[in-house]
Amino acid sequence: MPTFVRDPCGIVCILMTYVAVLYADYVVVRWIILQTMQNSLWGPFHVVFFNTIVFLLAMAHLKAVCSDPGVVPLPQNRVDFSDIHSGAQTPLQREDWTVCTRCETYRPPRAHHCRICKRCIRRMDHHCPWINNCVGEQNQKYFIQFLVYVGALATYAIVLVIVSWVVECPECSTDISVKQSRILHCVILVVESALFGMFVSAILVDQFQAIFTDETAVEQVQHQGPFRPHKPKLALLTEVCGRTHPVCWLLPCGGVTHHLEEPLLNHDV
Repeated sequence: MPTFVRDPCGIVCILMTYVAVLYADYVVVRWIILQTMQNSLWGPFHVVFFNTIVFLLAMAHLKAVCSDPGVVPLPQNRVDFSDIHSGAQTPLQREDWTVCTRCETYRPPRAHHCRICKRCIRRMDHHCPWINNCVGEQNQKYFIQFLVYVGALATYAIVLVIVSWVVECPECSTDISVKQSRILHCVILVVESALFGMFVSAILVDQFQAIFTDETAVEQVQHQGPFRPHKPKLALLTEVCGRTHPVCWLLPCGGVTHHLEEPLLNHDV
């Protein structure tokens, strides 16, 4: 497990994420379901289903925050880079490994240095403040799950708001102050859901594009790649989400294990 990144922006974004989710849950339960579905079986159903999505969202987010994104281990022994300047070719260079002068170590292909995490990350896509962590080889699955659940929650909340106002509600309170509070909370919820929904949708499209083109955001900016021959889209998705059944890809458990070549990392040159 990586060391928690003490980035103020990332910490604020994490807090904002949970405040927004908890507020959406509060509005849906208190001002939509309890106000308009208190005598209907749809009320308990929506409470359970909405909070199930909230739970899965929180689990996927915590996994993305706490999981190792693919940090390249530091060498056990101090690495001497003098052979590089002398023109000699090391075994690591023949394997297309590069040198990170900031980490003072060799790194495998497609690994990049993150200036916020201060480490090299395997197949790094970008550093995301919303998870206060890099999106890399080991946790991209959880990041995509998080985006999917945020989008689903935002859509669900907007649909519930629309239904609550379109469908006639004879048991709704006629008190003016209650109606005003309900309207205010529903408007805020719709705005919040629309903004977050569009935001995560755009990021999700970028993530799938990066997977299907086999080119991370960092590699696109640096105009690197392609690294491998064209592979089927399902095979590329399997590399990110694991070799389980596609239905299990949305469950925030398990992971994709990529084995680092320890002899190369510990190679003393």
